[in-house]
Amino acid sequence: MPPDSDEETLNSPTPFARSISRMFSVLFRPELRKWRFRIALAFIITVIAKGLSVIAPVFMGEGVNKLVSNENGADLAGAGGAFVMFFVLFAAARFAASALPTIRDGFFSAVTQDAQRVVAVDAFRHAQNLDLQFHLTRRSGALNRVIERGSGAMEYLFRFLAFNIGPTLVELAFAAVVLAVLYGIQFSLAAIVTVGVYTAFTIVVTEWRNKQRREFNKVDTRLRGIALDTLANFETVKSFAAENREADRYDSIMQEYNFHYVKIMQSLSALNAGQELIMTGGLLSVAIMAGYGAVNGTMQAGDVTAIILMLINIYRPLNILGWAWREIKQGTVDVEKLYDLMDRRAEVEDAPDAHDFSANTGEIRFENISFAHEGRASGLNDVSFEAPGGAFVGVVGPSGSGKSTILKLLFRFYDPASGRIVIDGQDVRTVTQNSLRAALGLVPQEVVLFNDTLRFNLGYARPDASDDDIMEAAERAQLGDFIRSLPAGLDTRVGERGLKLSGGEKQRVGVARAILLNPLILILDEATSSLDSTTEREVQTALKEAARGRTTIAVAHRLSTIANADVILVFDNGEIVERGTHEELISRNGIYSTLWRRQIGESGDMEPVLERV
Repeated sequence: MPPDSDEETLNSPTPFARSISRMFSVLFRPELRKWRFRIALAFIITVIAKGLSVIAPVFMGEGVNKLVSNENGADLAGAGGAFVMFFVLFAAARFAASALPTIRDGFFSAVTQDAQRVVAVDAFRHAQNLDLQFHLTRRSGALNRVIERGSGAMEYLFRFLAFNIGPTLVELAFAAVVLAVLYGIQFSLAAIVTVGVYTAFTIVVTEWRNKQRREFNKVDTRLRGIALDTLANFETVKSFAAENREADRYDSIMQEYNFHYVKIMQSLSALNAGQELIMTGGLLSVAIMAGYGAVNGTMQAGDVTAIILMLINIYRPLNILGWAWREIKQGTVDVEKLYDLMDRRAEVEDAPDAHDFSANTGEIRFENISFAHEGRASGLNDVSFEAPGGAFVGVVGPSGSGKSTILKLLFRFYDPASGRIVIDGQDVRTVTQNSLRAALGLVPQEVVLFNDTLRFNLGYARPDASDDDIMEAAERAQLGDFIRSLPAGLDTRVGERGLKLSGGEKQRVGVARAILLNPLILILDEATSSLDSTTEREVQTALKEAARGRTTIAVAHRLSTIANADVILVFDNGEIVERGTHEELISRNGIYSTLWRRQIGESGDMEPVLERV
């Protein structure tokens, strides 16, 4: 048996019984009903294997006794030849005791893997459904780590508890009874005391080590989060010539990681040495007692052999017991962290009686909406406006004035503190989020793409879309010629976050997705603010096509993109301070007029580029 080893845990203590009971409840879920027979068969095989493991040394002892009793070869065919039968029984029992668990593990692995899959998918789905605020305050790498660790812990917890800890306790009970009945109560007591001392030592030292593990895992999570952050933002790192700075930051956290890892390995060595001392001491004491029994004539040589073999068999699982205890304690931390994630309720949830959104004209009404982001003192304050079906509404204002918050509330990423949002006469809190968002198409300021093909990214809005549908949307988004110019066409991979495409190409992919979705309402969140003038014109042509016949709300930094809106809302400090058409707002000489003149001065020439549709 190899020395005890370590697995990673997370960084909070966990209610042991609660974690274990929740974990085993997974086996009774409907998705795992097909494995019930295998579960029962695995249990039966485990009990049989442990029984054979206990009885095998008895066969060996009886065989030795037969040899000793016939040491002069007086009865080779009778008593002397009987040792062969007992040795064969010993070999058969020992082989079966080792082979049966191997067979069990072979067919039971499908059960543990399926249970792990079910839990991992549940956690992943739940994380996806949590509110926007949760994801804004969590590192994606750390969140993925929680899911990986928790679901991975399930497999070895199932294996250790069902096939190591439980069966080892059964084997100890069997062995204690056999020792007491066949050889004397003193041997049973010696075995029990040794196991008790070993278990107590293991638990005490393991709890001390778990505190070290929790500190280690805090550092481990930070290390992996920093690494993922840096690699994902390599453009920013390079643009600021910060490669060495990031390497130094990584080196600093790696040094801390190594310091805690060394402490863990040192305590592991102390634990292994202590365990070995206890086991060896117990075996020595029993061997001496059995030896004195043989000298005094109360026991035979074969009995001494049987007792020593039986104790070796008992103590051998103790290595597993110590290892498994640490694995279980560490694994339950991971599982509990996973369940903490799965128990977290989203701040924005569908009402129990929520119904699917019923689309009509796309009329939008904000009625006395007030809202403030977490950690901010101010936000939207009593905002009201109406966008008739098919209207084009522009939203402008200084940074932090509440423009983008309007869109997040419309998508119901957040719920307002007061007031309500009504679309086609339906309060958005009374409809399901999925059906609501299916009616909303978004083209954000920065379209972030999956590291997959153009086909996958374009079709993400409608996974069942055919290539013809995708290409039709691409044509309308001014992307058709670009796709045809690529050697791999729709099969072209776009790279991490779409970095193989230019800004304008990514924006047109975003527009094509909105066209393919065919939403009732189109949301443009500064969709051209990061583009150069030439590319902006091309994307604006695509946006004009996408907005045709739909209610459109456009948050804009460049006022030329919303100058032809039916109504323009000017935000400042979370309030609508001006509203009207472009001409009306220019004539008022207010905030909008000031912004317009400033942008004319910067660009030298500005004219409306997105017309009413």
